[in-house]
Amino acid sequence: MRFIGKFLALGIVLMLLFSFVNYKQRTSSSEDYKLVWADEFNKNGPPNEKNWNYETGFVRNQEDQWYQKENAYCKDGFLIIEARKENRVNPNFISKNHRDWKKQRDSIKVTSSCLITQGKHSWQYGRFEMRAKIPVKNGMWPAFWTLGIEGNWPANGEIDIMEYYTGKILANAAWKSDKQNVAWDSEIKKLTDFKDNSWADKFHIWRMDWDADAIKLYVDNQLLNEISVKDANQNADQKILPFQQPHYLLVNLAVGGINGGKLTPDSFPSKYIIDYIRIYQKKN
Repeated sequence: MRFIGKFLALGIVLMLLFSFVNYKQRTSSSEDYKLVWADEFNKNGPPNEKNWNYETGFVRNQEDQWYQKENAYCKDGFLIIEARKENRVNPNFISKNHRDWKKQRDSIKVTSSCLITQGKHSWQYGRFEMRAKIPVKNGMWPAFWTLGIEGNWPANGEIDIMEYYTGKILANAAWKSDKQNVAWDSEIKKLTDFKDNSWADKFHIWRMDWDADAIKLYVDNQLLNEISVKDANQNADQKILPFQQPHYLLVNLAVGGINGGKLTPDSFPSKYIIDYIRIYQKKN
C-alpha cells in the first residue's frame, strides 16, 4: 500500500506539472500581445458612437439590403445585427434603366447594418479577434473584415477575417494586381467540413494575426489561410503598400447580391450575434 501511495503521489505531481506546462504553452502565444482596443457591447442600446460609424443605403456587390444604423443594437452583452424584410421607397431611385444599379431600384425590400471604425480607429499589425455566432439562412452574407485607410479598393487592400455565404466560410485577402484583374488569395471551407451539424448554432472565435511578413486567418485556432505580405507588394507601379498601412474594421450582415445566394421565405429575420471584438498588438 505504501508503494501504491508513493506511485499515486508521483502521478499527481506529474499531472500538475504537465498541466502547468500545457497552460504555459496555451498562453505563451498571447503573452507577447497587449490589448489596445475592444468593444464588449455590454451596454444595452445603440453601439458605442466613439467606436463605430455606419454605412447607409445600397453600397456594394448589388446586395439586396439597404444599410441603416437602426438594424444594429446591443442587448444582454451582445451586438446584434439584424436583417429584416421591409417595404418602402428607395429615396435614391431615378430610373430602372439608370446605369447605376443603386438608382435602378424603386424600393427597399431588405434592411441591415454595416458598422465601421473608419475615421475613428485603425491599426497596423496585431491580433484581431471576434467571438460571434453567424447567420447561415439562405441569402445571408455576414463578414468581419478590414480595409486600408489610404487608397481606393483594391489598392488599399482588403482582409476578410470572416466571410460566409452559401454554406462556405472564406478567409481572403485582395489587393491591386499588376494585371487587369484584382489579386485574391482565398481559402474556402465548407460548413460540412467541420463534421458538426450544430456548428452554425454555436459561437466561434475568428482571429487574424498580422505582421510585416504575413497575414494568418483562423477560426477556433484552426489556420484557414496564410497570406504573404511580400506577395502583395509585387506591383512595381503601386505607391500604396496595402498590408503595410493601418486598416479599419467593418462588421456587417449583407444579403443576397453577387455572392449571397437566393432568399427564401424563412430567411428573415436573421441575426448576426457578436460577443466581442478585440485588438491586440505586440508588446514593445
